[in-house]
Amino acid sequence: MGIEDYGGGQGPRPDVLVVTTNDVPGHRVTEVVGEVFGLTVRSRHVGSQIGAGLKSLVGGELKGLTKTLVETRRQAMERLVEQARARGANGVLAFRFDVTEAADVGTEVCAYGTAVVLAREE
Repeated sequence: MGIEDYGGGQGPRPDVLVVTTNDVPGHRVTEVVGEVFGLTVRSRHVGSQIGAGLKSLVGGELKGLTKTLVETRRQAMERLVEQARARGANGVLAFRFDVTEAADVGTEVCAYGTAVVLAREE
């Protein structure tokens, strides 16, 4: 995986703009649609767990687990965007991730924020 594979975010000119801020410069909120979220749960892979256990003995990054978490966050964000779009929003404000252990068998990743309709200020 190259450095571009470890990041997140959106490509240029998305139809649903997702930001971590409470407002978007040059835009005004014309409607608050409400909370939206994207959720996914990934089970642990026995091979990666064994590899992680061995790696923890000598230290260093757990690249397999990093890759899995990046893919999981990307999927959760895509689901959030799909939900916002389906509800008529073109923006999501106060975007965040929440990551928790799910019943000791996997990792739950929830992407959440407030869906809004944005209009450019003139």
